[in-house]
Amino acid sequence: MSKNKTCYICQSCGSIHPKWSGKCEDCGEWNCLQEEVVNKSSLDKPSAVNSNLSFHSLCADINEYSRIPTSVSELDRVLGGGLVRGSAILIGGDPGIGKSTLLLQLVSKLSANNLNCAYVSGEESTEQIKLRARRLGLSESPVKLLSATNINDIMALLGQDSKIDLVVIDSIQTMYTNELNSAPGTVSQVKAASHEIVNYAKSKGVIVLIVGHVTKDGQLAGPKVLEHMVDTVLYFEGERGHHFRILRAVKNRFGGINEIGVFEMHELGLKEVPNPSELFLSPSERRVSGSSVFAGIEGTRPVLVEIQGLIAPSFIPTPRRSVVGWDLNRLSMIIAVLGVRYGLSLYDKEVYLNIVGGLKINEPAADLAVATALLSSSSNTPSIENSIIFGEIGLSGEIRKVSHAETRLKEALKLGFTSAIVPFGTKFTDSKMQLYEIGHIKQLSDFFSKRKN
Repeated sequence: MSKNKTCYICQSCGSIHPKWSGKCEDCGEWNCLQEEVVNKSSLDKPSAVNSNLSFHSLCADINEYSRIPTSVSELDRVLGGGLVRGSAILIGGDPGIGKSTLLLQLVSKLSANNLNCAYVSGEESTEQIKLRARRLGLSESPVKLLSATNINDIMALLGQDSKIDLVVIDSIQTMYTNELNSAPGTVSQVKAASHEIVNYAKSKGVIVLIVGHVTKDGQLAGPKVLEHMVDTVLYFEGERGHHFRILRAVKNRFGGINEIGVFEMHELGLKEVPNPSELFLSPSERRVSGSSVFAGIEGTRPVLVEIQGLIAPSFIPTPRRSVVGWDLNRLSMIIAVLGVRYGLSLYDKEVYLNIVGGLKINEPAADLAVATALLSSSSNTPSIENSIIFGEIGLSGEIRKVSHAETRLKEALKLGFTSAIVPFGTKFTDSKMQLYEIGHIKQLSDFFSKRKN
């Protein structure tokens, strides 16, 4: 008889260790090794040769993927135009952010469009799902509900119904298979359950939406291979203190990445926000010092957002550098450039930077807007009225061009902005927008001195 083998698997990176230790040598995490039993009998079986395999030509004709509109335009934008049959989509987010609410609204709308949808929950009972559906006004939707955690039983039940078009698994960390002795949520169980679900989606042509937990760092919990197995990875972002949510695509085999969809949380669920720029801008951003408006690009969508900077005296040896919604290392670089190339010394000052609304920005094009907000706060001088700002700052203080400049300016003009501080050489044909072209960060000194006068 074959014997079972005991090993220790890192719950952070999935690496296998022959014995327990306090630290994983591969990823450096502490107290993450968990004992699991590997069934050797299933590993020792010889694999049968598949004689039906054959090569295909790259230049052969292909079948275009037909997309199914979700009736949620913001979700369609993130997915690249709609759902693709046979695709596996992973959705992650903080607890209580609205993942289950969004998926319940989605399957309810799709069921109303004659799609056969099933909602499988391992965290809630069917009665709890019905209560939430009643609160959202979706109790009349013909959605099939199931509360179960054994992936073998779930796959057997789904296999009996050949008319199912879409399945929601909420969540993958609660699923387990009988072939493994480890607890649900471990690396082995998550990998095995995901493998079964993805194979079901590909073989049956069924759309599968999988909910995944996240760690305290905001990353999807479980092995990284989980993100490689699925076709699309979406992150549901948002702060508990704000009423809007952002759905962001970080991987999409059927569309572009970094696309965002904006939703607003109401008593009756999530509501789409067709123009998020108006949501991120406040009425006073054009008159207050320490504030600037950045024209950014999220995927293919232009988004205008307010950036607030504050410089305050420090009474501690190491002044604070606090950032919300931007990269702290990027802020440190901008502070260093301002000190060396501009002459603004902040070594004894505390610097606070906030992206209003909780939106997270990763673009280097926000450098100039951040620098303008800090200079505005330092001189207590508001920036020019009705203006937007974008541009990348180099270490020598030069202002570099950024992509999609015309798209950014068109969005600003549509929202009533009449001027823009942009990198030198930026072209825009509409005469209603006045451009202030600058090539070096020192040119901002003339701008703020004129504002003082």
